Amino acid sequence: MTSAFETNSDDERFAPLPPLENLRRRDAMLTSMRGWFHANGFHEVETPVRIPFPAPEPNIDCPQSAGAWLRASPELQMKRLLAAGDDRIFQIGPCFRERERGARHNPEFTMLEWYRRGASSSDILEDCVSLVRQTVRDLTGGTTLTYNGTAIDIGGEWFFLPVRDAFRRFAGWDPATDWDPDRFDIDLTTKVEPALPADRPVVLGEYPAPAASLARLKPGDSLVAERWELYIGGMEIANAYGELADGAEQRRRFETARAERAKLGKADYGGLDEGFLHDLETGRFPQCGGIAVGIDRLAMLFCDAASIDGVRPFCPPVGGCW
Repeated sequence: MTSAFETNSDDERFAPLPPLENLRRRDAMLTSMRGWFHANGFHEVETPVRIPFPAPEPNIDCPQSAGAWLRASPELQMKRLLAAGDDRIFQIGPCFRERERGARHNPEFTMLEWYRRGASSSDILEDCVSLVRQTVRDLTGGTTLTYNGTAIDIGGEWFFLPVRDAFRRFAGWDPATDWDPDRFDIDLTTKVEPALPADRPVVLGEYPAPAASLARLKPGDSLVAERWELYIGGMEIANAYGELADGAEQRRRFETARAERAKLGKADYGGLDEGFLHDLETGRFPQCGGIAVGIDRLAMLFCDAASIDGVRPFCPPVGGCW
C-alpha cells in the first residue's frame, strides 16, 4: 500500500506531499472520467466556490469567506442550471467543510457531481456503474481493483442492500419506523459499514425519509427516499438522489434543518437560497437525478492509499487547518 511521505508537521513549510506517481494516477483517473462524460452527452460546468446561501444541513458546516460561504457542494447552483434548461451536466471542483480532518476527510476536498433531466436514482446508478467500470478498465486494463489487500471485482454484480434490511441485520432495529438521527449515525459507522462486503461494490439504498433532505420519497413508500450511497473497499464513495422537485416541501425541509442548526448552536447562513426555491416553486425545476462522488476517496482506491494525504498534496495536520 502506498502512503504519504512521513512529513506530517504543524509547520506549513513541511506540509505532507504524496508520492508523485499517485498524483499522476489521479490525473489519469480524472482524464478517463471526463472522457466518459463527454462520450455520454454531458458537458462540464463551473459554478461559484463562494456562495451566499448554502443548503442548511445540520451536520455539515461551510467555512465563512468575506461575507459569503465556501461551498460544501455545488448542488443548488447546478440544479439552477437544470431549471434554466440544461440537460446533462457535470462538475469537478473544490468543496469545503469545517472541522473535518482524518484519514478519509480534509477541510478542502474535490467533488464530482452530475445531474441529468428526467433521470431517477436508478438511472444515476446505471451511470455510476458504467463510469466506474470504464475508469477501472482504462487505468488497470481489467475489472479488478486491489485495495488494502482485498481484490474488488468492479466488473461483477454490485450488491444492493436496502438500509432497513442492513440495520435490521447488523444493528437490530429499523430506522424507517423508529427514526433516531444520533443512533442512526453511530450504528451506521460502527455496525453497518464495517459489516458490508469489501470484495465488491455495495449500494446501500432506500434511506429513511428524514435522512434525505433534498431527495424525493420513493413512489408508494413514504417511509423511505430515493437515495443511495456507494461503498467500495469499505469506503463511502458516492451519494445519489432522485431529486426533490416540490418547492413547498423543500422549503419546509430547509426551515426544519435551519431550526436544527440553531438548536445545535451552529452558524445561521443568513437565509435560504431563494433563487433555487423560486425555481422549484414556479415549476421551472425538472424531475431529475443527481449524485456527488468523492474524488479523493476514489483516487485512494486507485492508488491503494491508506489516507487522503496519499492522493492530494499539502493537506493540513490532522486536527487542524492552515
